[in-house]
Formats: sequence, structure tokens, C-alpha cells
Amino acid sequence: MDKIIILTGDAAETLEVFYPYQRLREAGYEVHIAAPEKKKLQFVVHDFVDGFDTYTEKLGHMWDADIAFKDVNPADYLAVVVPGGRAPEYIRNDEDAKRIVRHFFETNAPVAALCHGPMLLAAAGVLQGRTSSAYPALKLDVELGGGTFENGAAVVDGNLVSGRAWPDHPEWMREFMKLLDDARVQSRPVEAAATA
Repeated sequence: MDKIIILTGDAAETLEVFYPYQRLREAGYEVHIAAPEKKKLQFVVHDFVDGFDTYTEKLGHMWDADIAFKDVNPADYLAVVVPGGRAPEYIRNDEDAKRIVRHFFETNAPVAALCHGPMLLAAAGVLQGRTSSAYPALKLDVELGGGTFENGAAVVDGNLVSGRAWPDHPEWMREFMKLLDDARVQSRPVEAAATA
């Protein structure tokens, strides 16, 4: 069974972790959640309230991380997902989180990033010359990371699919699933040729 890794931590947006986690499991992938430490994580819920200049935050669900960043061998995984929330603000300082992200760009493997997730990509130095969506307030972060910001629900640039926030889930995940289908075929060229 192909494996996919989600890079996150405390204060990740609940929906942005659980939607890809459950959608990818439904599609037959083994999904691991990686964090700075292997522990129970506290997720949050971000929502939009009339009259507020930004989103609000409430406590969300708790979930166990399967593996610490330092123990991840990214070559064991077909793809990586970087959800948003506040977790990317601090995991972008983790050298192992950046190492993992760089692997997927160096090998041209599928990457899905949503909301604040591109903050980790920028810190890893992989947005140079790339186009990425993100939470619109992060336009500057994408540009400072060397990327071009596009305000879209499912922005595809090669192996990267990015979106703005959890309302973009259907479009974002639809495009990511296409990349995964292609990656599965490429990872099994002999099997694919035998069944053709």
C-alpha cells in the first residue's frame, strides 16, 4: 500500500488535517501524521465572523502524531501534504520538516499545501520560481519565498497543488488526486506495462 505523509503539529486547522487524512485513506493510501514529536496534538478550528478583519480560532479535535519529523524517511512516501492552521508558523523552523519537504521537490513527487502550509515550503526554499496559492494574507510570504502568489482554490504548478483554506478542499484535493494517480503509475512502470 502506498504511503502519504502529512506534516503538521499543534494548532493545525482541524478540517485541513482531517479532510485529506480521511480522503486519502478512503482512496486506499496508508496515511501517517508527522509532527515535531510523536505525541497527542491539539488542533484548532478557524472560522470567519462578520466584523473581524481575520479568522477566529477555537480549540478543535486532538489526534496522535504517528511519527516525529526526525524519524521520517521521506523516500518511504509517495507524497506529502502540508495543511494550514498555525502549525506551519513554527514547524517551518524545524530542520527535519524542511528536509522532508525538499525531498519531495527534488524527486518531483506530489505535494499538497493549503492555507498557511506554503509557509513551510517558503522556509524550505522550494517556492523559488514556483506559483502557489495560500491564505490570501500570505501573499507576501509566498513572494518573499521566491514564488508567485495566485489566489485560487487549486493552483497546480508541476508537482505542487495549493489552495487558500478549507473551503477549497474539493477543488484542491481533486487536483492532488490526479497527481497521485500519475505518481502511482510512474512508481510501477513494469506493472503498468504488463497490464496494458
